[in-house]
Amino acid sequence: MTSQSRPELIAKLNGMIHDCLKDYVSRDEPLAILDFPDIRNCGDSAIWLGEMAYLRDRFGKRPDYVSRLYDFSADELKRRVPTGPIFIHGGGNFGDIWVAHQDFREMIMERFPDRQIVQFPQSIHYSSPERIEQSKKAIGRHKNFVLLVRDEESKEFSEKHFDCIVRLCPDMAFAIGPLPERATQIPVLAMLREDAERVGGGDRKIPSDIPVEDWITESRRKVDIAKKLGVASAYLALKPSEVALRRLDAAAHNRFERGISQISRARAIVTDRLHVHICSLLLGRPHAVLDNSYGKIRRFMNAFSGGTDLSYKATSLEDGIEWARQQAAKGRVAEKEAVGLRA
Repeated sequence: MTSQSRPELIAKLNGMIHDCLKDYVSRDEPLAILDFPDIRNCGDSAIWLGEMAYLRDRFGKRPDYVSRLYDFSADELKRRVPTGPIFIHGGGNFGDIWVAHQDFREMIMERFPDRQIVQFPQSIHYSSPERIEQSKKAIGRHKNFVLLVRDEESKEFSEKHFDCIVRLCPDMAFAIGPLPERATQIPVLAMLREDAERVGGGDRKIPSDIPVEDWITESRRKVDIAKKLGVASAYLALKPSEVALRRLDAAAHNRFERGISQISRARAIVTDRLHVHICSLLLGRPHAVLDNSYGKIRRFMNAFSGGTDLSYKATSLEDGIEWARQQAAKGRVAEKEAVGLRA
């Protein structure tokens, strides 16, 4: 893949997103988005904000109904969105690792057999043949399910097993667009998973001068305050229908800002999280990339985002740290030169 600049890559991927979605959204027809990610993972909030940015920038609209897994109401969806598509939030939970999301997705297909359901871009992973068969039957019964996937392997798998439209589409977080530059504080940061998608076990051997963090720790109080402020803004705007959406939007913005503030401190990053990779591209930060438990990061990079000098496919944690140290040193020199030019 030929190297391309960050703005070129982001613009290209946004064009691809629109090519995939333009046939399923209109300015005049209402739509719903289900499975809002009210969780600590900043990456899911990045996806949500990209979904909102896409609808705003391309169609000048907002969803007419939004729900989380646990507060979904079929009656409320029918009342607010009597016609139009039902979208399901994107990410990496299609399959049998995060089964609650897959159960919810298949329940929606069963409850709304006559409505078009569009799955925002997902990575697909199954371990159980029985669960594959269950999903296959749910999709086959529905007949109007559109599945957007984030890598070629997911596309090949879905076309083999599922009777639906399958399209290759970049992650929705790219619809946020390039982020402004931020000042750095440390040379290298290791952002590494501690959840079900972590590779291997035991202690990682990381030099003591490199902070090791993940981005799933949050202040519940700050998120709750953000939600309350979002509700207040909806009332001030005299739009009661916006109350629930602004409350959730505010939580997503709070989590996204926490994640961006966290990774922007470093001149270079080592990570095994897909959205640390994506957000590093949006920020313009060099980063070494390891993979998660089933290869979704490399798969995504191979399909879409591996064509810049900002990202490096590390062969090991030690290799990634060494590359990141080199990039941080270059960044430090560039910062000093920039200060000298301003003096």
